Amino acid sequence: MNDIFETYQLKHGATMRSRIALAPMTTYSSNPDLTLSDEEETYYNARAKEFGMVITAATAVSKNAQAFDNQISIRDERYLESMRRLATAINKEGSRSVLQIHHGGRMNKPGLYPNQDIVSASAVKAERPYAQTPRKLRTSEIYDIIDDFANATRLAILAGFDGVELHGANTYLIQQFFSPHSNRRDDEFGGSVERRLKFPLTLVDRVLAVKKQYGKDDFIVGYRLSPEELEEPGITLADTMILVDHLATRDLDYIHLSQGNFRNRSLRDKTDTEPIITKVKRVVGDRTAIIGAGGIDSLDDIEEALALGYDLVALGTIALSDAKIVTHLREGVTPSRVFDETSLLPSPLFERLKSWRGLSDKGYSFK
Repeated sequence: MNDIFETYQLKHGATMRSRIALAPMTTYSSNPDLTLSDEEETYYNARAKEFGMVITAATAVSKNAQAFDNQISIRDERYLESMRRLATAINKEGSRSVLQIHHGGRMNKPGLYPNQDIVSASAVKAERPYAQTPRKLRTSEIYDIIDDFANATRLAILAGFDGVELHGANTYLIQQFFSPHSNRRDDEFGGSVERRLKFPLTLVDRVLAVKKQYGKDDFIVGYRLSPEELEEPGITLADTMILVDHLATRDLDYIHLSQGNFRNRSLRDKTDTEPIITKVKRVVGDRTAIIGAGGIDSLDDIEEALALGYDLVALGTIALSDAKIVTHLREGVTPSRVFDETSLLPSPLFERLKSWRGLSDKGYSFK
């Protein structure tokens, strides 16, 4: 498709030089004080030369939002200079800079710092080997967390980012409030699907209010979600269609579907063969853009994704190995699947990738 590498305009006027975004991927590479490291700055700057939009790794909005080692933070003004460096590293190369803002909730790695407080919507342990039973948040604390996201958005605007993405996917806190598995509350934030929607939708509304107060009209606001959960009870596609319908009524620039593969059908109902994107697009229509991610690593994949109904695509693993991936796709050059010094990755991320299962099966290697 000829329009893959042509300018694309988001809902509120921000333009991208192509329909290809860098997917948000954890680097585990901040400085010990959770500020941006030099290696991370180099990594983002290299990708900003390629992509129409760079979505950063999940960035913690508060101390107890931190989910993993060496996660960059935007929890207060002390991190503003670090965030300015990150925004500048991306913006100066012509890419749109979008900061993904995040709270890990019950998925936070235990032992990250003394007296760590792992919290969630309810005191329900995640079905993960390392998980601990979280402390149930008091209602007042939920509003405090909403304030944290609003403050992170304000700081992102001050730092010079072109937008923020609310990380409502991958089983983190925003998703935990929407999920009937992790949210067993009986107050205003839990119970029916409508009450489980209150936290994510209130977050969206607050972020949009901060944009209106401090940002420009074309400041980008996106929302990332995972369409289903396998846990019982868990998020169903029917739940997600209600969520995306509500999100589409808000002034969002995009909805970002986080999936293992952009072609995914229902994981819960194997008899349902309709692609999830088809269901989402039918509900959302043209009210906002949809970003597809998962298993996209070739020009054929991008063309197929756009044909399925995605407006934009986000590249993940292939963008880690090949720092010039978009140039190579545009010029018809086979992308590199070799992780080496030309990949320009932070060294902690490079070492962690060596332990990822399945990379060799997908043709990746290390040099």
